[in-house]
Amino acid sequence: MGNYSRKEILQLVEEEDVEFIRLQFTDMFGVIKNIAVTSRELPRVLDNRCRVDWTLITGECMENEAEMFLYPDLDTFAILPWRPQQGKVARFLCDLYCADGTPYKNSSRYILKQNLEKAGEEGYTFFADPECEFFLFHTDDNGIPTTVSHEQAGYLDVSPLDLGENARRDMVLTLEDMGVEVESSHHEKAPAQHEIDFRYGEAGRIADCVMTFKMAVRTVARRHGLHATFMPKPRSEFNGSGMHLKFSLVKDGQNIFECKETPGKISDAAFYFAGGLLAHSREMALITNPLVNSYKRLVPGYGAPTELTWTDSDQKSLVRIPFFRGQESMVELRSPDAAANPYLVLAVCLAAGMDGIRKRLVPLKAGETENPDCLPETLKEAIDIFENSSWIREILGEDFCRIYVESKKKEWLRYTRQVTDWEVEEYLYRL
Repeated sequence: MGNYSRKEILQLVEEEDVEFIRLQFTDMFGVIKNIAVTSRELPRVLDNRCRVDWTLITGECMENEAEMFLYPDLDTFAILPWRPQQGKVARFLCDLYCADGTPYKNSSRYILKQNLEKAGEEGYTFFADPECEFFLFHTDDNGIPTTVSHEQAGYLDVSPLDLGENARRDMVLTLEDMGVEVESSHHEKAPAQHEIDFRYGEAGRIADCVMTFKMAVRTVARRHGLHATFMPKPRSEFNGSGMHLKFSLVKDGQNIFECKETPGKISDAAFYFAGGLLAHSREMALITNPLVNSYKRLVPGYGAPTELTWTDSDQKSLVRIPFFRGQESMVELRSPDAAANPYLVLAVCLAAGMDGIRKRLVPLKAGETENPDCLPETLKEAIDIFENSSWIREILGEDFCRIYVESKKKEWLRYTRQVTDWEVEEYLYRL
């Protein structure tokens, strides 16, 4: 993603024979939505005059906010590499604005911007480095996704064991074409599981990159006859997929997690930031792990964190402090999954870490107690903790939290009313 002016975009669209423009935005649950217009409508797009019916998207009755206006972020302009070379398709990521010209306060992109601005007022720039995992499964004869894969590759295996290698290569090339700088990619531990990591960057840009990444990965997978899923735990017998996040804070051009007095160590600020993540991890679990399925990943024995401690190596710990030092000093949070909304995840993580620094919260190290606290075990428990948190309402806003919780309660209710295959196998014959 580049650094474009209005004039440059108009020129690019003409020179590259772009015929359609997609105006994309992210809803509160991390799902990309869009409308498409023809290139002749581009001046209207750049004048922020395109709108959507927000009531149809949210299901909320909002008399004063029935329509939202899409304000394109010019720096997110990208031509979609998988579309035809004649009559190309481009996209913008957009911010949502109300009819009176004010930002829509329940927009997840706006919420992240507000938290980044608060940190900026104190002189901090927030950086993040995501590690996004996903599965590549076959589709059936009708193109419907399955959880079937014929490969048996494991961690860092290569072709011919890694049957998804060609698809993953094309995903990387596609992301690079769209301005996302990819650092590395590899096969993960479970069969059909993959990871693509992109370059460390400012948190607002990284959230945009995650949304671009998800769209590109799923599109390229489909072109290879596969289905890419970011579902946290699609198969119970294998490791689930996470989105580990490494963080650092920069002030006056220096990473404050670096310990200048003692080379090879990290600063007190880094430990306090980790302390804030641990202190607020249960309150923000509904954001970092937003699905019923998310909590089936966070169980012992499958490489996922299960206790609220920090470590430099123990996979049970929620926070890891990697062995990077100097300007590369970072703190890693291991609980988020890639089904989460990256704008909200980064917003609450920044707020939690900053709270830890202000209050000098010391994190608990792995092994210091026999019974450390743990994350919520179900979506229902996460909902209850979230709903009772005044801190999370302060970060995300009262109205946002109300709408979000109502939706998640409905999701939990739909889940509890299902009769599962496990229940039929367990009870039908015996009872």
